[in-house]
Amino acid sequence: MTAAHVVSPDDEQRHLPDAEDLWNESYYADFVHEDGSWGGWLRLGLYPNRRVAWWTTWIVGPDRPGVCSVRYDAPVPAGTGLVAEDSAIRIELDIVQPLEQFRIAASAPAEVFGHPADVYSGGRGRPAHLDLDLTWTTDGTPYHYDLTTRYEIPCTTHGIVTIDGETLTVRGQGQRDHSWGVRDWWAFGWCWSSARLDDGTRVHLADIRMPGFPVAFGYIQTPAGESPAGQSPAGDVHTIRTLSVTEDLGPEGMPTSARIELTYGEAAAGAGPVGSLAIDVTPLAFGPVLLRNDDGRTSRFPRAMVRYATEDGRVGLGWIEWNQPEGG
Repeated sequence: MTAAHVVSPDDEQRHLPDAEDLWNESYYADFVHEDGSWGGWLRLGLYPNRRVAWWTTWIVGPDRPGVCSVRYDAPVPAGTGLVAEDSAIRIELDIVQPLEQFRIAASAPAEVFGHPADVYSGGRGRPAHLDLDLTWTTDGTPYHYDLTTRYEIPCTTHGIVTIDGETLTVRGQGQRDHSWGVRDWWAFGWCWSSARLDDGTRVHLADIRMPGFPVAFGYIQTPAGESPAGQSPAGDVHTIRTLSVTEDLGPEGMPTSARIELTYGEAAAGAGPVGSLAIDVTPLAFGPVLLRNDDGRTSRFPRAMVRYATEDGRVGLGWIEWNQPEGG
């Protein structure tokens, strides 16, 4: 970082790993179609010291079965490249313009699930094939976390998704992030969320649930000409100061609802928060995965396309995820 929360364009590319077994580099993106009828999330995570890449992707909607494409043994792209491919799968990541445009093109086997939670028990869905070509265009300010090598970018998303010959056109909102460093999914839980509200405000948060040392990251970004409930100047980016996320768990640990309460503003000595926000979260469709380590540890990972409603009357769409390590 060159300054607090500023993202370097050079960091869009791959980074040299250290010697840690679980050192990981992750490119992660999601989208919601403009009418909220469907959406998806996609991730390519590289474990170069294990010589494998993780490809985890779901296409979901409240009125359609889920389509899941997952590989935990995909090849790591050679050198500094961003193309993972073998005889069965091809995933191409393209930094079209650093910090401005990012593209994922993929062709991979998939499965169709009427009940997404079946993936937790090893259930198999109907075989299918997934092709997609999607572009995320920056729609806000790239934001680097404190304390860790990770940044988030609010976006719009466009492109196509084809499932067994059925082609869907994507026009909507999205979020993408890029991180590098040790990623131990089984050490502690978290809740991550991103939203676009109907006035254009972007909200992103991460509630990191480390025992005895909870950490919160995130921002409120207001669009030009708007401000959240009149509490901050138009176009500002404010860091989350305090954060509480609570959820009601349903079958298989999949939350049926959640409540987000936060304050945001500058962290200067003696400065109070600029504003506060309370958001109710309603899951619309889940795309979960089961994460299993080589040592047998597991973590359930319910990720959901959701509807947001704030106490001041705004609504929005986006994605939320929980990492739920076994025994955590």
